[in-house]
Formats: sequence, structure tokens, C-alpha cells
Amino acid sequence: MKPHPYDPQLFSARADELARNVREIASAGWTPATSSNFSQRLDAHHVAITVSGGNKGQLTADGIMVVDLEGNPVATGRRSSAETLLHTRLYRRFAEVGCVLHTHSQNQTVASRLYARSGKVRLEGYEMLKAFHGNTTHEAAIELPVLPNSQHMPTLADQVDALLDRQTMWGYLIDGHGLYAWGRDMVEARRHLEAFDFLLGCELELRKLQR
Repeated sequence: MKPHPYDPQLFSARADELARNVREIASAGWTPATSSNFSQRLDAHHVAITVSGGNKGQLTADGIMVVDLEGNPVATGRRSSAETLLHTRLYRRFAEVGCVLHTHSQNQTVASRLYARSGKVRLEGYEMLKAFHGNTTHEAAIELPVLPNSQHMPTLADQVDALLDRQTMWGYLIDGHGLYAWGRDMVEARRHLEAFDFLLGCELELRKLQR
């Protein structure tokens, strides 16, 4: 089957936008070492995604490549993140998803360890819950899933699919790893990412105070 073409001008614009936002996210200390990966949808068949490795605080458009929705590189010999499948599965499943962000802040990583046994973090009663698309009140509860870590990405992707069959969610944690958050565009995805990190920080502080 002949591969679908993508618009190079659109890719250039998305790559610039992605790199600029990733540098801002990195400035918060959420991408230590060469961790984390980020992507934006280009069209119905392609995604712009960060190249594997590299200091995200110094990311430029040159550190962004194109993959198809199966995670295969398009028109390049470069390698995207090993976790590319976790991005592309979301784009394949939801036509409205336009951006996926994966970070490793301390709040996210510590919370993933503390709540791994229960498999979820329940976030309830916070005004910040209104930051998530579809929520209009603090009188709500969100269960942020915590998945067991695996180096086998198809296994993790299947676990995410199974969760999405049962609940609406805008993110999940991976034990000892970090947070995946997404949205309809970069603005919404960043809002979800920042809200999750803030709320996880609140839960961690409450645990300290309740000892």
C-alpha cells in the first residue's frame, strides 16, 4: 500500500510549536536526564514526535520526526522514543486527541510508587478538577490509573486500551516512571499535565500531614 503523504509545512509548524513547549516544560524540571517524550498530531495518518534521547531542555525542531499511526518512522532513518506506541494508540483510538505529553516530575514519579499497589490515585473535591475537559465542578472525582511498568510497549498499550474501554480519562501514571497526559491540542494537553502534577503534589503533601 502506498504510504500517505504529509504536509511538510504543517510538520515544520508543529515541530517548532512542540519544541518550544517542550523546552518550557523541561524548565520546570519535569524531563530529567534524557527522559520524557512528546507528540502532536499532524493529520489522520501522521504524528510529529520527539526523537529518542536528547536533552529536552535544549530541544529544537531538528529533534522532532514523523511517524505513522503504527509508530513507524516516515521519510527518515531516525528512531523515535521506545514508547512511541503509547502515543500512537491514543491517536488511533481518538480522532479528537491532538497532543500527548509524557513527563517525569518528582511528584509524578513518587506518586506512581506510593499508589502502585492500589492501581489508582483518587482525586476528589479539588477546585483544580475543573481544569480537565468535561468537568465543570469541584464536586467530582477522577481516578488516575497507575499501571505496572513494563519494557514491552505493546503490553502497556493494551493495558491502556483496556482502561479506556471502561472509563474516560485524560492521563495515567506508570509505576516508578511518570505521567502520560493528553488533550485535543497542545494548550489543553498542557493544562491537563499541569493540573495532574499539581493535584498529585497536593495528595503527597496531605499524606505527610496525616501521619
